[in-house]
Amino acid sequence: MPKPYPREFRDDVVRVARGRDAGVTVEQIAKDFGVHPMTLFKWLREADVEAGAKPGVTRAESTELRELRRRNKLLEQENEVLRRAAAYLSQANLPKRWYPLVSELAADGIPVAVTCRVLKIARQAYYRWLHQPVTSSELVAAYRADALFDAHREDPEFGYRFLADEATAAGQPMADRTAWRICSGNGWWSAFGKKKRRGKGGKVGPPVHDDLVQRDFTADGPNRLWLADITEHHTSEGKLYLCAIKDVWSRRIVGYSIDSRMKSRLAVAALDNAAARRGGLAGCVLHTDRGSQFRSRKLQRALARHSMVGSMGRVGAAGDNAAMESFFGLLQNNVLNRRTWATREQLRIAIVTWIERTYHRRRRQRSLARLTPIEYETIMTPPASQAA
Repeated sequence: MPKPYPREFRDDVVRVARGRDAGVTVEQIAKDFGVHPMTLFKWLREADVEAGAKPGVTRAESTELRELRRRNKLLEQENEVLRRAAAYLSQANLPKRWYPLVSELAADGIPVAVTCRVLKIARQAYYRWLHQPVTSSELVAAYRADALFDAHREDPEFGYRFLADEATAAGQPMADRTAWRICSGNGWWSAFGKKKRRGKGGKVGPPVHDDLVQRDFTADGPNRLWLADITEHHTSEGKLYLCAIKDVWSRRIVGYSIDSRMKSRLAVAALDNAAARRGGLAGCVLHTDRGSQFRSRKLQRALARHSMVGSMGRVGAAGDNAAMESFFGLLQNNVLNRRTWATREQLRIAIVTWIERTYHRRRRQRSLARLTPIEYETIMTPPASQAA
């Protein structure tokens, strides 16, 4: 196949043909430049189209059309991947694994790169699986699960430790922790074991502190009584959780932490942030509800580290932490429910902006003599009063 003529050469030939003297034919110019006359006539027509002298598709339009066709084909492939993935996961009898689906789509002509990008999986991992669908570790785990299942079927009253011993005797040795993980994942419990209640219907654990507040939300100075609670809100990416700590004396949010998961580290981070900002917390009371985050060992260690005292209200008694609930009510009305939030980052920025700019510095409160929390602390703090 002959190589195409360079664009600059074609433009020069067209310029010469258009500016030719009277009596000089296009065929003669084509001969002079070593091109076929029909080729030169085609170049002239294309030049007229580019200049707008004749109707037709320009080079830019042709390039754009090719790009649109390429993108359209890519979108069709991505839609097919999503459609097949939804159908694949809707079948309860199929394992929830992506790699077989990638192979099926590749057999139907959809590139592996497109499928992996849409499903957000690594191509290297897929090719490793393709080379060895069942790894040695998976094979060992399957043999161990078979041994545990046989032992559980023979003696359903055995717990995971006894099942591990039986599996070891059958030639599949494993640690007790491994046996617990396999049995827990498959629901192989001892016939004498007590089933734990989980979820919202489960029983709330016992308090780790007494109620030292008794709904008396007053304090005669800073860092005497703090309130803490956790709230959540939905975004298009999932839930976002906020743990806030409020000083009853000035109504200021002295510390907060925001995360995508409601773990004990959320409460610990909020407390550490408040301690870093305030200091001098010896004897300060932190009053919370009986949430698992506030009953966790990590938070109890954090309280001891800051020389603070814990306090907890009753189960299902919102009034035991009413002052904190009122703050979350303001946050709900002024930020959370104002619009639909697409990303966690957008909601996070909105929450932080409202707390630091609006609630702390612009929202005046009657209980503070119509001052903002920042103004109240500035006026009522002893060093500020002495300077005045």
